[in-house]
Amino acid sequence: MDTIQKDSHRIMVVDDEMMVRELISQWIDEWGYDCFVASSGVEALRMISENSIDVVLADIMMPDMSGIELTQKIKDQYDADVIIMTAFTQDYDYGIAIREGASDFIEKPISMSELNLRLCRVLRERRECVERKEFFEKNRQNVKQLYKTIYGVIRAMTTIVEIRDTYAVGHQKRVADLARTIAIHLKLPKNEINGVYLAALIHDIGKISIPFEILSKPRKLTKIEYEFFKMHPKTAYRILRDIDFPWPIADIILQHHERLDGSGYPYGLKGDEIMTEAKILGVADVIEAMVTPRIYRSSYLSIEDALNEIQNQKGILYDSDVVDACEYILTENVWHF
Repeated sequence: MDTIQKDSHRIMVVDDEMMVRELISQWIDEWGYDCFVASSGVEALRMISENSIDVVLADIMMPDMSGIELTQKIKDQYDADVIIMTAFTQDYDYGIAIREGASDFIEKPISMSELNLRLCRVLRERRECVERKEFFEKNRQNVKQLYKTIYGVIRAMTTIVEIRDTYAVGHQKRVADLARTIAIHLKLPKNEINGVYLAALIHDIGKISIPFEILSKPRKLTKIEYEFFKMHPKTAYRILRDIDFPWPIADIILQHHERLDGSGYPYGLKGDEIMTEAKILGVADVIEAMVTPRIYRSSYLSIEDALNEIQNQKGILYDSDVVDACEYILTENVWHF
């Protein structure tokens, strides 16, 4: 006779015929399970509410409620499997029982061996379901810890940039917050929203290769200095390209100074050659730079003037949807500096 490892499984027999209840409960006791009996659906529900039941063996025809009705209530309220028992072998569509949540059905008169086989199968599938849930929960926790570690590494990189360039303190975080808000407004998938946010947090990491004299220069850069400055996206890419992030962070940062008309750097990409995330980061970076102080200038623009600047270049330098989203976010106070 087929058996599975007994670990205090609780089985309930629900039948309005006392002889049936007694016979089946005797078998269940012999198989080593804990057995409960009920003479009606109402009594069964009361007992299930007071005890943790694994499997319910329910007769299909009972005075107060049918086995199908009982199955519906059990599946709605409790974590228990149901095996329907019936003597109506010719007149009943067993597909209904399965659609309503029953795990199996068995015909009366019930044989001891067949019931044991079906009960073992349902319990085995129940155990496997629990194991799958535990497996996925464990992996979910592992992934959560991995993401937490990634965020920690990226925050450390942000700090490195800010130590190197004191005028960048808070810049990357503000750009990241704005970029994420734009991405949310554009209804990007959650994974892409996370990607643009994390890329923005370290989009200036490549500046660690720029001499401090250039970063701290209190006036406009010379042509040669500016050409050297324009290398920082490539430097960032070299730093990040071998890190297996779940997002294309290195590519987003590499492209965030590219412009639709090909006038950007480092590769002069155009239009759809530029990633959506990079287009978002580019606009957020430009806006933040316009409205906050810089060492090389004493003045800066108002939000309104900065928005006018990017609106004038909408569809030329900057993606139209991104510009419109940015304007809405800032003018409607969805987000503010």
